[in-house]
Amino acid sequence: MTPASNRREAWSRTLHTVRESPGLGRLALVRFSSQFGDGLFQAALGGAILFNPERETDPVAIAAGFAVLLLPYSIIGPFAGALLDRLDRRLVLLWASVLRGLLILTTAVLLASGGGDTPLLLCALAAIGVSRFVGAGVSAALPKVVRQSWLVATNSVLTTAGSVVSALGATAAVSIIGIVGAGDRASAIAVACAAVGSAVAAVAAARFTARSLGPTTSERINTGALHSVLTGLKTGATAVWQAPGVTTTMIGIGAHRICFGINTLIMVLVLRDTSNGSALPGGMAGFGVAVGATAIGMLIAALITPFVIPRLGRSRTVTYALTAAVIIQLVFVTTLTQGSLLIAAFLLGVAGQTVKLAGDAAMQIDIDDNRRGQVFSLQDTVFNVAFIGAIAAASTVIAPDGKSVGLALAGAGVYAAGLSAVLINRRKREG
Repeated sequence: MTPASNRREAWSRTLHTVRESPGLGRLALVRFSSQFGDGLFQAALGGAILFNPERETDPVAIAAGFAVLLLPYSIIGPFAGALLDRLDRRLVLLWASVLRGLLILTTAVLLASGGGDTPLLLCALAAIGVSRFVGAGVSAALPKVVRQSWLVATNSVLTTAGSVVSALGATAAVSIIGIVGAGDRASAIAVACAAVGSAVAAVAAARFTARSLGPTTSERINTGALHSVLTGLKTGATAVWQAPGVTTTMIGIGAHRICFGINTLIMVLVLRDTSNGSALPGGMAGFGVAVGATAIGMLIAALITPFVIPRLGRSRTVTYALTAAVIIQLVFVTTLTQGSLLIAAFLLGVAGQTVKLAGDAAMQIDIDDNRRGQVFSLQDTVFNVAFIGAIAAASTVIAPDGKSVGLALAGAGVYAAGLSAVLINRRKREG
C-alpha cells in the first residue's frame, strides 16, 4: 500500500469513527478550536512583542517573550500529563478553556491600554501555560472515544489537521494586524479574537459527562505529580548516559539549540531595522522569510539524512554536521547582514536538523522501549530550556540593533565546544 493510500485509509477510518462516536467529534472540536486560538494568540503576541513600533521592545523583553512562548511546553507540559492521570479530564478541559479565555481577554486589555511589558508577559505566560492542560487533556482522553484498533489512524489525522488549523490561526492573526495596522491596537484585536477558540472548546467540553474522558479509578497514579515527573527525567538522563551513541547526539543537539537561541535573537534585532537599504523584507515579513529558509533547510536534511547515516554512522554524521555548523557560523552569521543571515538560517537548518535526526535515530535504536518516552521527554525539556537560556544570556550583552560580532563568534565557539565534546565522548566511550 502506498503512502497516499495509507493517508486516504486513515482519513476514511477517522470519518467513519466520527459518525460512529459523537464523542470523537466533540473532542476534535475541543482540540481544533483550541489550536486555532493558540496559533492566533501566539502569532499576535509575537507581533506585539517582536515587531511592534509602538513598543520598541529591548532585547531582554524579546527574550522574555520567547520564554513565554516556549517554556510552558517544557516546564508545565510534564506536570500537566501527570495531573491528568489524577483529575477528571472533562473538568480539566472545561475549566482550563474558560480560564485561558479570560487570560487571553485580559492580555488584550493590557495591550489596548498600553500596559507594561511585565504584566503583559506574565498574563500571556499564564494563558499559554493553561493551554498545555487542554492539549494534553485531549490526547489523554482520545482512547476513551475511539476503539483501540482505530486509535493510531485517528491520532495521525487529528495531529496533521491540528497543525493546519494552528497555522490558519497564525495566518488569521497576521491578516488582522495587516488590515488594522501595526501597533498595540491591532495586536489587541487579534489577541481578543483568540478567545473565541477557548469559548468554543469550553462549550464542547461541557457536553461530556463526568469521568467519561477518564481517568477511571484503576488508571489513577498513586505517586504525586512532582515525584512522577522528576523520576521520569532522572530515568531518561540515566538511559542517555548509559548509551554512549545517544550521549554523542544529545551533546550535538544541545550545542545547536544554544546557538539557535543566539542566532534567533540576532536575526530578530537585525530584521527589525527596516531602514538599512536592504532589498530583502524586514520586520515581521522578513522574520517569516527566515523561518521559511530554516524550514526548507530542515526539509532537505530530512531527505538526505536517511542516506547519510547508513554510510557514515550516527556519531560521524553528528561530527560532520557540527564541523559544517562552525564554518557556517563564522562565514555567514558574523557578517550580520540580512542576506547572509538568511543564508545561514537555511544552511544551519540543514546542519541542525541532521544532528536532530541522528539523535532521534539513536534514541529509537539504542534506548529500550520502556525508557524511550522518558528520554524524548528529557530532550524536549532540557533543550527548550537551553534555547531560552541562550536567548536570555545573549540579551544582556547584544547591541540594540543586533550587530554584535562578538556574540556571533561566541556561537561559533559553542559549536566548536560541542564538536570537541563529541570527539572526546566518541574516543573514550564509543571505542
